[in-house]
Amino acid sequence: MIRENFMMALDNIINNKMRSFLTSLGIVIGVASVIALITIVQSVTGEMMSQFESMGADKITVMATGNALKSGLSTSDLQELEEIPNVSGVSPSVSITGSAGKRGTLLDEVSIMGKNETYFQKDTTELIMGRKLTALDMDGHTYTCIIDQDIVKTIFPNVNPIGQRIMVNGQGYEVVGVRDTESNSDVMSGINASPSSDGTIIIPYKNALALSGSSTYSNVDIYLENTDLSDETNTEVEAVLDAAFNYKDDSYKIVDLGSILDTMNSMQNLLTTLLTGIASIALVVGGIGIMNMMLVSVTERTREIGLRKALGAEPAQIQILFIIEALSLSLIGGIIGIALGLTISMVAILLIGTTFSISWGAIGLGIGFSVVVGLVFGWTPAKKASGLKPIDALRTD
Repeated sequence: MIRENFMMALDNIINNKMRSFLTSLGIVIGVASVIALITIVQSVTGEMMSQFESMGADKITVMATGNALKSGLSTSDLQELEEIPNVSGVSPSVSITGSAGKRGTLLDEVSIMGKNETYFQKDTTELIMGRKLTALDMDGHTYTCIIDQDIVKTIFPNVNPIGQRIMVNGQGYEVVGVRDTESNSDVMSGINASPSSDGTIIIPYKNALALSGSSTYSNVDIYLENTDLSDETNTEVEAVLDAAFNYKDDSYKIVDLGSILDTMNSMQNLLTTLLTGIASIALVVGGIGIMNMMLVSVTERTREIGLRKALGAEPAQIQILFIIEALSLSLIGGIIGIALGLTISMVAILLIGTTFSISWGAIGLGIGFSVVVGLVFGWTPAKKASGLKPIDALRTD
Protein backbone atom coordinates (compact mmCIF):
# COMPACT_ATOMS: atom_id res chain seq x y z
CA MET A 1 0.00 0.00 0.00
CA ILE A 2 2.80 2.42 0.89
CA ARG A 3 4.60 1.55 -2.34
CA GLU A 4 1.46 2.23 -4.41
CA ASN A 5 0.92 5.56 -2.67
CA PHE A 6 4.54 6.50 -3.28
CA MET A 7 4.29 5.67 -7.00
CA MET A 8 1.08 7.70 -7.33
CA ALA A 9 2.69 10.61 -5.51
CA LEU A 10 5.72 10.40 -7.78
CA ASP A 11 3.50 10.34 -10.90
CA ASN A 12 1.71 13.46 -9.74
CA ILE A 13 5.03 15.24 -9.11
CA ILE A 14 6.34 14.25 -12.57
CA ASN A 15 3.12 15.31 -14.31
CA ASN A 16 3.47 18.77 -12.76
CA LYS A 17 7.22 19.29 -13.24
CA MET A 18 7.35 23.08 -13.22
CA ARG A 19 5.00 23.47 -10.28
CA SER A 20 6.85 20.75 -8.34
CA PHE A 21 10.21 22.41 -9.05
CA LEU A 22 9.04 25.84 -7.93
CA THR A 23 7.47 24.30 -4.83
CA SER A 24 10.69 22.49 -3.90
CA LEU A 25 12.87 25.53 -4.66
CA GLY A 26 12.48 26.90 -1.14
CA ILE A 27 13.64 23.58 0.32
CA VAL A 28 16.58 23.50 -2.13
CA ILE A 29 17.70 26.99 -1.12
CA GLY A 30 17.21 26.34 2.60
CA VAL A 31 19.08 23.01 2.68
CA ALA A 32 21.86 24.35 0.41
CA SER A 33 22.27 27.33 2.75
CA VAL A 34 22.48 25.12 5.83
CA ILE A 35 25.00 22.74 4.23
CA ALA A 36 27.17 25.50 2.72
CA LEU A 37 27.26 27.76 5.79
CA ILE A 38 27.95 24.97 8.29
CA THR A 39 30.59 23.28 6.09
CA ILE A 40 32.42 26.54 5.40
CA VAL A 41 32.36 27.64 9.06
CA GLN A 42 33.52 24.24 10.34
CA SER A 43 36.29 23.98 7.72
CA VAL A 44 37.66 27.46 8.41
CA THR A 45 37.42 27.22 12.21
CA GLY A 46 38.79 23.67 12.08
CA GLU A 47 41.83 24.95 10.20
CA MET A 48 42.31 27.71 12.78
CA MET A 49 41.98 25.29 15.67
CA SER A 50 44.44 22.83 14.13
CA GLN A 51 46.96 25.66 13.85
CA PHE A 52 46.43 26.52 17.52
CA GLU A 53 46.79 22.85 18.44
CA SER A 54 50.05 22.64 16.51
CA MET A 55 51.33 25.54 18.62
CA GLY A 56 50.72 23.44 21.70
CA ALA A 57 47.34 22.88 23.30
CA ASP A 58 49.10 20.81 25.95
CA LYS A 59 51.10 23.67 27.38
CA ILE A 60 50.81 26.81 29.45
CA THR A 61 52.92 29.82 28.50
CA VAL A 62 54.10 32.15 31.25
CA MET A 63 55.22 35.68 30.34
CA ALA A 64 57.00 37.13 33.36
CA THR A 65 56.98 40.91 33.07
CA GLY A 66 58.49 41.22 36.55
CA ASN A 67 58.43 44.10 39.01
CA ALA A 68 60.81 46.46 40.76
CA LEU A 69 62.12 43.66 43.00
CA LYS A 70 62.47 40.90 40.45
CA SER A 71 62.74 41.04 36.66
CA GLY A 72 61.93 37.45 35.75
CA LEU A 73 62.00 33.77 36.74
CA SER A 74 65.14 32.23 38.16
CA THR A 75 66.43 28.69 37.72
CA SER A 76 65.04 27.76 41.15
CA ASP A 77 61.62 29.07 40.10
CA LEU A 78 61.74 26.81 37.06
CA GLN A 79 62.52 23.85 39.28
CA GLU A 80 59.50 24.62 41.47
CA LEU A 81 57.27 24.81 38.41
CA GLU A 82 58.59 21.48 37.16
CA GLU A 83 57.71 19.82 40.50
CA ILE A 84 54.01 20.69 40.15
CA PRO A 85 51.84 17.59 39.62
CA ASN A 86 50.65 17.15 36.01
CA VAL A 87 53.66 19.11 34.68
CA SER A 88 55.70 16.95 32.31
CA GLY A 89 58.37 19.52 31.54
CA VAL A 90 59.38 23.18 31.61
CA SER A 91 61.05 24.97 28.73
CA PRO A 92 62.43 28.51 29.18
CA SER A 93 62.66 30.66 26.06
CA VAL A 94 65.24 33.38 25.45
CA SER A 95 64.96 35.70 22.47
CA ILE A 96 67.52 38.23 21.26
CA THR A 97 68.54 39.80 17.96
CA GLY A 98 72.13 39.40 16.89
CA SER A 99 74.48 38.75 14.01
CA ALA A 100 75.58 35.61 12.22
CA GLY A 101 78.10 35.08 9.47
CA LYS A 102 80.88 33.11 7.85
CA ARG A 103 83.62 33.91 5.36
CA GLY A 104 82.74 37.52 4.68
CA THR A 105 78.97 37.00 4.69
CA LEU A 106 77.35 38.77 7.63
CA LEU A 107 73.69 38.92 8.63
CA ASP A 108 73.05 41.80 11.04
CA GLU A 109 69.49 41.03 12.17
CA VAL A 110 69.15 37.38 13.03
CA SER A 111 66.64 36.09 15.58
CA ILE A 112 68.62 34.08 18.11
CA MET A 113 66.40 31.75 20.14
CA GLY A 114 67.44 29.88 23.27
CA LYS A 115 65.65 26.56 23.95
CA ASN A 116 66.29 23.56 26.19
CA GLU A 117 65.96 19.82 25.55
CA THR A 118 62.34 19.74 26.78
CA TYR A 119 61.25 21.93 23.90
CA PHE A 120 62.79 19.57 21.36
CA GLN A 121 61.30 16.53 23.10
CA LYS A 122 57.82 18.06 22.85
CA ASP A 123 58.22 19.72 19.46
CA THR A 124 56.64 17.64 16.70
CA THR A 125 58.23 19.61 13.85
CA GLU A 126 60.73 17.48 11.96
CA LEU A 127 64.04 18.96 10.88
CA ILE A 128 64.92 19.05 7.21
CA MET A 129 68.30 17.56 8.04
CA GLY A 130 70.52 16.92 11.04
CA ARG A 131 69.44 16.44 14.66
CA LYS A 132 67.68 18.34 17.42
CA LEU A 133 69.43 19.73 20.49
CA THR A 134 69.63 17.34 23.45
CA ALA A 135 70.36 17.53 27.18
CA LEU A 136 74.08 17.08 26.41
CA ASP A 137 74.05 20.45 24.61
CA MET A 138 72.65 22.32 27.63
CA ASP A 139 75.69 22.63 29.91
CA GLY A 140 76.34 26.21 28.83
CA HIS A 141 79.70 25.36 27.32
CA THR A 142 78.58 23.42 24.25
CA TYR A 143 78.23 25.54 21.13
CA THR A 144 75.79 23.85 18.79
CA CYS A 145 72.93 25.38 16.85
CA ILE A 146 70.03 24.79 14.49
CA ILE A 147 69.57 27.21 11.59
CA ASP A 148 66.68 27.79 9.19
CA GLN A 149 66.60 27.61 5.39
CA ASP A 150 67.01 31.38 4.95
CA ILE A 151 70.41 31.26 6.66
CA VAL A 152 71.39 28.17 4.68
CA LYS A 153 70.63 29.95 1.39
CA THR A 154 72.63 33.03 2.39
CA ILE A 155 75.63 31.61 4.25
CA PHE A 156 75.84 28.01 2.97
CA PRO A 157 74.66 28.10 -0.66
CA ASN A 158 75.19 24.75 -2.43
CA VAL A 159 76.94 23.39 0.68
CA ASN A 160 75.76 20.84 3.24
CA PRO A 161 75.59 22.98 6.39
CA ILE A 162 75.68 20.07 8.86
CA GLY A 163 79.00 20.10 10.67
CA GLN A 164 79.89 23.58 9.40
CA ARG A 165 80.72 26.40 11.80
CA ILE A 166 78.93 29.73 11.94
CA MET A 167 79.76 32.80 13.99
CA VAL A 168 76.87 33.91 16.24
CA ASN A 169 77.54 37.25 17.95
CA GLY A 170 81.25 36.57 17.61
CA GLN A 171 81.14 33.02 19.02
CA GLY A 172 81.66 29.97 16.81
CA TYR A 173 78.79 27.44 16.73
CA GLU A 174 78.59 24.07 15.02
CA VAL A 175 75.50 23.60 12.86
CA VAL A 176 73.82 20.31 13.84
CA GLY A 177 70.39 20.78 12.25
CA VAL A 178 68.38 22.69 9.64
CA ARG A 179 64.80 23.79 10.24
CA ASP A 180 62.05 24.78 7.81
CA THR A 181 61.66 28.57 7.74
CA GLU A 182 57.86 28.25 7.92
CA SER A 183 58.15 26.56 11.32
CA ASN A 184 59.73 29.67 12.88
CA SER A 185 56.30 30.79 14.12
CA ASP A 186 56.23 27.69 16.36
CA VAL A 187 59.54 28.47 18.02
CA MET A 188 58.33 32.05 18.61
CA SER A 189 55.19 30.85 20.40
CA GLY A 190 54.52 32.94 23.50
CA ILE A 191 57.49 35.25 22.89
CA ASN A 192 57.13 38.94 22.15
CA ALA A 193 59.24 38.67 19.04
CA SER A 194 58.86 37.88 15.38
CA PRO A 195 61.10 35.91 13.04
CA SER A 196 63.78 38.16 11.59
CA SER A 197 63.95 38.69 7.85
CA ASP A 198 67.55 37.48 8.00
CA GLY A 199 66.60 34.13 9.55
CA THR A 200 66.45 32.33 12.87
CA ILE A 201 69.09 30.41 14.85
CA ILE A 202 68.29 28.18 17.84
CA ILE A 203 71.02 27.69 20.41
CA PRO A 204 71.07 26.15 23.94
CA TYR A 205 69.09 28.28 26.37
CA LYS A 206 71.98 28.92 28.77
CA ASN A 207 74.11 30.23 25.90
CA ALA A 208 71.28 32.55 24.82
CA LEU A 209 70.79 33.76 28.39
CA ALA A 210 74.47 34.69 28.58
CA LEU A 211 74.22 36.58 25.28
CA SER A 212 71.16 38.48 26.56
CA GLY A 213 73.05 39.75 29.60
CA SER A 214 70.22 38.68 31.91
CA SER A 215 70.11 36.13 34.72
CA THR A 216 66.35 35.46 34.65
CA TYR A 217 63.81 34.13 32.15
CA SER A 218 60.84 36.16 30.98
CA ASN A 219 59.15 33.45 28.89
CA VAL A 220 58.54 29.86 29.98
CA ASP A 221 56.49 27.05 28.43
CA ILE A 222 55.00 24.56 30.89
CA TYR A 223 53.94 21.24 29.33
CA LEU A 224 51.03 19.29 30.79
CA GLU A 225 50.64 15.54 31.12
CA ASN A 226 46.84 15.70 31.12
CA THR A 227 45.07 18.64 29.46
CA ASP A 228 41.85 17.81 31.33
CA LEU A 229 43.58 19.01 34.52
CA SER A 230 44.70 22.32 33.03
CA ASP A 231 42.54 24.42 35.36
CA GLU A 232 43.98 22.78 38.48
CA THR A 233 47.49 23.07 37.10
CA ASN A 234 46.92 26.74 36.28
CA THR A 235 45.98 27.37 39.90
CA GLU A 236 49.16 25.72 41.19
CA VAL A 237 51.29 27.57 38.65
CA GLU A 238 49.78 30.86 39.80
CA ALA A 239 50.58 29.97 43.42
CA VAL A 240 54.26 29.39 42.55
CA LEU A 241 54.45 32.58 40.51
CA ASP A 242 52.74 34.67 43.19
CA ALA A 243 55.31 33.50 45.73
CA ALA A 244 58.17 34.08 43.28
CA PHE A 245 57.13 37.70 42.71
CA ASN A 246 56.21 38.44 46.34
CA TYR A 247 52.52 38.61 45.49
CA LYS A 248 52.96 41.78 43.45
CA ASP A 249 50.18 42.40 40.93
CA ASP A 250 50.81 42.42 37.18
CA SER A 251 54.16 40.62 37.52
CA TYR A 252 53.24 37.89 35.03
CA LYS A 253 50.70 36.70 32.50
CA ILE A 254 49.56 33.16 31.77
CA VAL A 255 48.40 32.06 28.32
CA ASP A 256 46.59 28.71 28.28
CA LEU A 257 46.08 27.58 24.67
CA GLY A 258 43.81 24.79 25.88
CA SER A 259 41.38 27.35 27.31
CA ILE A 260 41.60 29.36 24.09
CA LEU A 261 40.72 26.23 22.11
CA ASP A 262 37.74 25.58 24.38
CA THR A 263 36.55 29.15 23.86
CA MET A 264 36.99 28.85 20.10
CA ASN A 265 35.07 25.59 20.10
CA SER A 266 32.21 27.21 22.02
CA MET A 267 32.19 30.13 19.58
CA GLN A 268 32.13 27.70 16.66
CA ASN A 269 29.13 25.88 18.10
CA LEU A 270 27.34 29.18 18.76
CA LEU A 271 28.06 30.44 15.23
CA THR A 272 26.92 27.14 13.69
CA THR A 273 23.65 27.28 15.66
CA LEU A 274 23.09 30.91 14.65
CA LEU A 275 23.73 30.25 10.95
CA THR A 276 21.53 27.15 11.04
CA GLY A 277 18.68 29.21 12.52
CA ILE A 278 19.06 31.88 9.83
CA ALA A 279 19.15 29.31 7.01
CA SER A 280 16.14 27.53 8.50
CA ILE A 281 14.00 30.55 7.62
CA ALA A 282 14.31 29.54 3.97
CA LEU A 283 13.20 26.03 4.91
CA VAL A 284 10.08 27.39 6.63
CA VAL A 285 9.30 29.44 3.51
CA GLY A 286 9.82 26.31 1.41
CA GLY A 287 7.50 24.38 3.72
CA ILE A 288 4.78 27.00 3.29
CA GLY A 289 5.20 26.64 -0.47
CA ILE A 290 4.71 22.89 -0.20
CA MET A 291 1.60 23.37 1.91
CA ASN A 292 0.15 25.84 -0.63
CA MET A 293 0.80 23.47 -3.51
CA MET A 294 -0.74 20.53 -1.67
CA LEU A 295 -3.85 22.58 -0.82
CA VAL A 296 -4.20 23.49 -4.49
CA SER A 297 -3.68 19.83 -5.35
CA VAL A 298 -6.46 18.81 -2.97
CA THR A 299 -8.81 21.27 -4.69
CA GLU A 300 -7.83 20.04 -8.16
CA ARG A 301 -8.20 16.38 -7.21
CA THR A 302 -11.49 16.61 -5.32
CA ARG A 303 -13.28 14.25 -7.71
CA GLU A 304 -10.41 11.76 -7.48
CA ILE A 305 -10.58 11.85 -3.69
CA GLY A 306 -14.36 11.40 -3.77
CA LEU A 307 -14.05 8.45 -6.14
CA ARG A 308 -11.42 6.79 -3.95
CA LYS A 309 -13.64 7.18 -0.90
CA ALA A 310 -16.67 5.88 -2.78
CA LEU A 311 -14.64 2.78 -3.67
CA GLY A 312 -13.86 2.16 -0.01
CA ALA A 313 -10.66 4.14 0.68
CA GLU A 314 -10.31 5.01 4.35
CA PRO A 315 -9.58 8.64 5.43
CA ALA A 316 -6.21 7.45 6.77
CA GLN A 317 -5.27 6.09 3.33
CA ILE A 318 -6.11 9.39 1.65
CA GLN A 319 -4.12 11.24 4.31
CA ILE A 320 -1.08 8.98 3.86
CA LEU A 321 -1.20 9.56 0.06
CA PHE A 322 -0.94 13.34 0.41
CA ILE A 323 1.65 13.18 3.23
CA ILE A 324 3.85 10.91 1.08
CA GLU A 325 3.53 13.35 -1.82
CA ALA A 326 4.53 16.30 0.39
CA LEU A 327 7.36 14.27 1.91
CA SER A 328 8.61 13.24 -1.54
CA LEU A 329 8.67 16.87 -2.71
CA SER A 330 10.57 17.90 0.40
CA LEU A 331 13.10 15.05 0.17
CA ILE A 332 13.76 15.68 -3.54
CA GLY A 333 14.40 19.33 -2.74
CA GLY A 334 16.59 18.29 0.21
CA ILE A 335 18.75 15.98 -1.91
CA ILE A 336 19.24 18.65 -4.58
CA GLY A 337 19.99 21.18 -1.82
CA ILE A 338 22.64 18.90 -0.30
CA ALA A 339 24.40 18.50 -3.66
CA LEU A 340 24.20 22.25 -4.32
CA GLY A 341 25.36 23.14 -0.80
CA LEU A 342 28.39 20.83 -0.99
CA THR A 343 29.33 22.29 -4.39
CA ILE A 344 29.06 25.88 -3.12
CA SER A 345 31.06 25.11 0.03
CA MET A 346 33.76 23.27 -1.93
CA VAL A 347 34.24 26.21 -4.30
CA ALA A 348 34.22 28.73 -1.42
CA ILE A 349 36.74 26.75 0.63
CA LEU A 350 39.06 26.35 -2.35
CA LEU A 351 38.93 30.13 -2.87
CA ILE A 352 39.62 30.75 0.82
CA GLY A 353 42.53 28.29 0.70
CA THR A 354 41.60 25.95 3.54
CA THR A 355 41.00 22.19 3.58
CA PHE A 356 37.57 20.97 2.46
CA SER A 357 35.93 18.33 4.61
CA ILE A 358 32.39 17.03 4.37
CA SER A 359 30.26 17.79 7.42
CA TRP A 360 28.13 14.67 7.85
CA GLY A 361 26.33 16.39 10.69
CA ALA A 362 25.24 19.17 8.32
CA ILE A 363 24.06 16.61 5.76
CA GLY A 364 22.09 14.77 8.43
CA LEU A 365 20.64 18.09 9.55
CA GLY A 366 19.59 18.91 5.97
CA ILE A 367 17.86 15.55 5.50
CA GLY A 368 16.22 15.83 8.91
CA PHE A 369 14.92 19.31 8.11
CA SER A 370 13.52 18.05 4.80
CA VAL A 371 11.65 15.20 6.48
CA VAL A 372 10.25 17.45 9.23
CA VAL A 373 9.16 20.15 6.75
CA GLY A 374 7.46 17.55 4.54
CA LEU A 375 5.58 16.02 7.45
CA VAL A 376 4.62 19.27 9.20
CA PHE A 377 3.50 21.22 6.15
CA GLY A 378 1.97 18.21 4.39
CA TRP A 379 -0.26 17.30 7.31
CA THR A 380 -2.83 20.12 6.92
CA PRO A 381 -3.58 19.48 3.20
CA ALA A 382 -3.64 15.73 3.90
CA LYS A 383 -6.08 16.26 6.75
CA LYS A 384 -8.29 18.38 4.53
CA ALA A 385 -8.28 15.74 1.78
CA SER A 386 -9.11 12.91 4.17
CA GLY A 387 -12.02 14.90 5.61
CA LEU A 388 -13.86 15.36 2.29
CA LYS A 389 -17.21 13.58 2.06
CA PRO A 390 -17.53 11.32 -1.00
CA ILE A 391 -20.94 12.66 -2.08
CA ASP A 392 -19.78 16.32 -1.85
CA ALA A 393 -16.54 15.56 -3.66
CA LEU A 394 -18.26 13.77 -6.54
CA ARG A 395 -20.74 16.66 -6.98
CA THR A 396 -17.92 19.16 -7.50
CA ASP A 397 -17.76 20.57 -11.01
